[in-house]
Amino acid sequence: MCVSRCLRCVAMSLVPMAIICTLCNILLLFPELKTHYLLEGHVTREATWATGMWGSGFLVLLGARAFLQSSRTSGCWAFRSQMLCQVLYSSVCLLAAGSCCLVSATGLSQGPLCLYNTSSGPTWGVPLQPLPDRHSGYLYNRTLWTEVCLQPRSVVQWNMVLFGVMGGASGLQTVLCGANVFNSLLGLVLGRGLCHNKVSPV
Repeated sequence: MCVSRCLRCVAMSLVPMAIICTLCNILLLFPELKTHYLLEGHVTREATWATGMWGSGFLVLLGARAFLQSSRTSGCWAFRSQMLCQVLYSSVCLLAAGSCCLVSATGLSQGPLCLYNTSSGPTWGVPLQPLPDRHSGYLYNRTLWTEVCLQPRSVVQWNMVLFGVMGGASGLQTVLCGANVFNSLLGLVLGRGLCHNKVSPV
């Protein structure tokens, strides 16, 4: 077991996933790559919460930076104090990534905000969300992907892909941060790692 090596591996794995989550959340704010939908408030609610930017993005990047710094700490007591900090950092990253994963799953299941036809004319709303008296959801009904939403064009596929990727990446972050909590606790108890321990000659 080598706690420092695990910290370094987790940190390096979290960085690309944090960048992916940030980019996905930014793209979700600009359907068709146009700004007027965001300015007019016609963007899916879960995208405007920006959990991919501040949660799985910024906070996880800060945690990854702290993990890399702790992996270079020397000295027994200094290392153990850093491990105590890493338990806290990892817990914050775990909550941040978990919230992004939950929000992504919600946005994926509810469907996008779009312009659709009603009896009173075109209206902005969330027409694809699961309703007991209408349908159980749109994810398994491809005919709803192109027939319901008028604007933005292809917003259903846009949201499905981006929320899916962001949810998958933040889910992996959640697993890694959870493992890092356990790894940091081991470092707190056992020290830098058993891989450097040697039996002294008598």
